[in-house]
Amino acid sequence: MTIETNTEAETEAAGAAFAARLPDGALVALYGGLGAGKTAFVRGMARGMGLTDARVCSPTFTIVNEYLGARELYHFDMYRLESAEELFDIGWEDYRARRGVCAVEWSEKVEDAFEGDEIAVRFEILPDGGRKITIAEEGQEC
Repeated sequence: MTIETNTEAETEAAGAAFAARLPDGALVALYGGLGAGKTAFVRGMARGMGLTDARVCSPTFTIVNEYLGARELYHFDMYRLESAEELFDIGWEDYRARRGVCAVEWSEKVEDAFEGDEIAVRFEILPDGGRKITIAEEGQEC
């Protein structure tokens, strides 16, 4: 599935619609450069999961932010990590076992930690400043 958005609010709305149907325990692997819309999409995911009080921001320096409520969302940013090994050092397996939704920015850095069950979401900045968001369910190509 491909979605084009023109504003941050539209990117958030796309994230909300996407997350509303996500089962608990889902792994969302986010790919895209700086400023591509990954965090805005996760902000929308939180809203779509009913986490309306969550103040979603990039976890670049904390590595992971937890948003807890009726459902749980764990927002990872792998920008500062060098390998999947470092992800395991911060308790990746524990987060996965908790069965919340895991949204992982900069997934290309830690793909070795994935087991093939991830949903890949790729962000591209378009020439007009909009965003192209491509979502592939597990087993599909983006």
